[in-house]
Amino acid sequence: MHIAFFDSGVGGLTVLHEAIQCMPGERFIYFGDSRNAPYGTKSREQITGLVLQACAFLEEKKLKALVIACNTATSVAIQAVRDRYDFPVIGMEPAVKPAVEGSSDKRVLVCATDLTLKEDKLDKLVQGLHAEDQVDYLSLQGLVLLAEHFEMNAPETDAYLRDRFSGIAWDAYHAIVLGCTHFIYFREHIRRLIPPHVRIINGNKGTISNLISRINQESSFEKKEIQYFISGQKADTGHFEKYLDYLNNTQTQQL
Repeated sequence: MHIAFFDSGVGGLTVLHEAIQCMPGERFIYFGDSRNAPYGTKSREQITGLVLQACAFLEEKKLKALVIACNTATSVAIQAVRDRYDFPVIGMEPAVKPAVEGSSDKRVLVCATDLTLKEDKLDKLVQGLHAEDQVDYLSLQGLVLLAEHFEMNAPETDAYLRDRFSGIAWDAYHAIVLGCTHFIYFREHIRRLIPPHVRIINGNKGTISNLISRINQESSFEKKEIQYFISGQKADTGHFEKYLDYLNNTQTQQL
């Protein structure tokens, strides 16, 4: 049986990358809905329909579990998916909890897509932590298409981030939360543009830990097995694996 990862495009590959390292014996499917990306500017009804359409396709693959590796899709549609299927469905959640627990006297900046920032789910998460007076929000919607076009190192990437970060008094912050899986490709760009005391946090490790706790892991196979699909059509392996290679390279540079 397979573990499937679903995302609006290539962002969920950052979560799959974490899973490959932590769960080397598993068979994976990756479904990127790139023909309908980005999700962050769509309506709730559009997103729910697209997610359920993808899940109907993935159900036929005999899943052990499904990871909705997209914060926007999780915030809008995860309950509809869980209501429909009986295999474990793991969602994404901005890593606000570890961020606010890290300091009581400085602020946290949560960066996400336009729709994630509008959803009640994020507000309820912050309210449940009693952190309303500690957390600020910032949309980095523009990073989604930059990632989709593999333009992480394009000149406009730093220009966009500099513009979005202009006017932020970083001395008041101790953490920035990357609340969209697409944003993780830009971690090193963000690191260069913000002070070293500001931690950069994402929820990928927590998501994979949750996944591991919900399933029985398989023993190792002879080689890694990943099937890739774009919006329901079998995809060229190279299109997605260049992103995994990029993540491997940036991870190596951090060591």
